[in-house]
Amino acid sequence: MSCRLAAGALRALLAVLPPLLLGACSALVPKVEVADTAPVRPAVVLAPVVNNGAIFQPSAYRPLFEDHRARLVGDTITVQIVEKVAASQTSSSSIDKTGEISAGITALPFFSPNSFNRAGASGSSSNSFEGTGTTESANTFTGTITATVVEVLPNGHLIVAGEKQIGVNHNVDVLRFSGQVDPRSIRPGNSVVSAQIANVRIEQRGRGPQAEAQAIGWLARFFLSVLPI
Repeated sequence: MSCRLAAGALRALLAVLPPLLLGACSALVPKVEVADTAPVRPAVVLAPVVNNGAIFQPSAYRPLFEDHRARLVGDTITVQIVEKVAASQTSSSSIDKTGEISAGITALPFFSPNSFNRAGASGSSSNSFEGTGTTESANTFTGTITATVVEVLPNGHLIVAGEKQIGVNHNVDVLRFSGQVDPRSIRPGNSVVSAQIANVRIEQRGRGPQAEAQAIGWLARFFLSVLPI
């Protein structure tokens, strides 16, 4: 009976342990909420056939001097990533307080005046405090990525998302990007600066031995997540 209870307890532990480990790993590894970067195929729109015998057909008309700019689902746009964030804060405080008191007795009834030559009391106190603090943070990210329009909002803004993977030997560098683009911010050449894109999400991660060497092991992550301190 004891062997059966031990086996049942072991099976229950093995069933509960993997979800705990996965939850611990996911809780300690921060992730950026980037939009889906899967390839997008634009919907096929069947133009109505008009047999009016004219040379000009509205369904196949393209302006001769039209700039190629992204505006439909599936179009691509080049994003110049130029992100620079810097913040600093400095604070200081100082408190200084000093106090002094003294008292003495010169005469009392029924006592000789010479008896109080050394009768006296004095005291002093001082309090001093000084504190300083400095906080500074700087972040710079530059690069270029070509994203795809994954959605067109009712106001005409474009939701773009893109992913770039570069593999060298056994290491893979992954760059993912998503954001909301105002078509009026698109420059000639079908490019836009990331500073003019709303809700920007940028993620750069590595996969491989080099990235694993800079990460905490899964067992250490588990204990860090369950320890109360």
